[in-house]
Amino acid sequence: MSLCRDRTSITLKEVKIAQIGLGAWGKNLLRNFMAQPAARVVIVCDESPEALEAAARSYPGVEAVQDPFAVFSRADVDAVVIATPPASHFKLAMAAVEAGKDVFVEKPLVLSSADGTRLVARADELGRVLMVGHIMVHHPASLKLKEYIDSGELGRIYYVYATRVNLGKVRDIENAMWSFAPHDISLIVFLLGKRPVKVSAVGQAYLQKGIQDVAFVTLQFPDDTLGHIHTSWLDPHKDRNLTVVGSKKMVLFDDTRATEKIKVYDKGVDARQDYATYGEYLSLRTGDIVIPNVPTSEPLSLECRHFLEAVQSRTRPRSDGRSGLEVLRILEAAQQSMDSGGKPVEPVWEDES
Repeated sequence: MSLCRDRTSITLKEVKIAQIGLGAWGKNLLRNFMAQPAARVVIVCDESPEALEAAARSYPGVEAVQDPFAVFSRADVDAVVIATPPASHFKLAMAAVEAGKDVFVEKPLVLSSADGTRLVARADELGRVLMVGHIMVHHPASLKLKEYIDSGELGRIYYVYATRVNLGKVRDIENAMWSFAPHDISLIVFLLGKRPVKVSAVGQAYLQKGIQDVAFVTLQFPDDTLGHIHTSWLDPHKDRNLTVVGSKKMVLFDDTRATEKIKVYDKGVDARQDYATYGEYLSLRTGDIVIPNVPTSEPLSLECRHFLEAVQSRTRPRSDGRSGLEVLRILEAAQQSMDSGGKPVEPVWEDES
């Protein structure tokens, strides 16, 4: 499948959806797919009878079942949305692909790069759309930031750092890095358009043995650009922000703000040619702060629409299986580094073309 760069002119037809998983995030996905004019959710699935009853009350006419494998043979289903615990992603996604369905699976794609490689290869072989729920690469503010970087307005990108912290919800299976960092790893790789060559990470488990509540991940890119990510569910306040520092300008993306999510700072350090002393060689530059107009559309709604467009146009989505596999390999390298006390690890990049 070829990447479609402009879908604004696509007229969407109805895509018949089966959704598996109606947990906290699954409810949000169901709400958004139900609201899409191009989609019709025909069946939902969850092991919880209470979740199925709640969905039936909210969306009369939608069939509800407990067995996820009952949906794959349905002729009235075009695509499957998977919002289940990560450990089940590979088995469900592979079964859906083998049944000839297009698949949207929440992050992470799967839990091992070996399974991810098999899933991506099989989806390509069968011509199925495979999309991962990396919501940040569909965020209007992220797309605006990508425009700034690609246009060269920020100059050479020196480093990018992200903070994703809060007090709770404490997980008992995955650590804070696996829970939160996929958002920022996918975004940083998307913004820079390149893969890291080294990954290092440190973390500590304070509340539960073996499950890190806080983690710091560093990405080293081939041109000396750095990425840094701080994740935690043990923090006094909620932060969801990303800063890009360039040679010309700097940008702050604060996703906790209802408006003015992006601020562009015309700040930097200039090297002057007409200097008399070393102190005059480097001069600080402070200019205007620009707050661009960014659409306030719900990112999850845009992500769902993007999946439907990919299904109808038979094109590769922005957060396709390959991008999900890239994030997974970075996470694996980060976990290996964390387990070794923070030693840098080179991610394994196989030919996925």
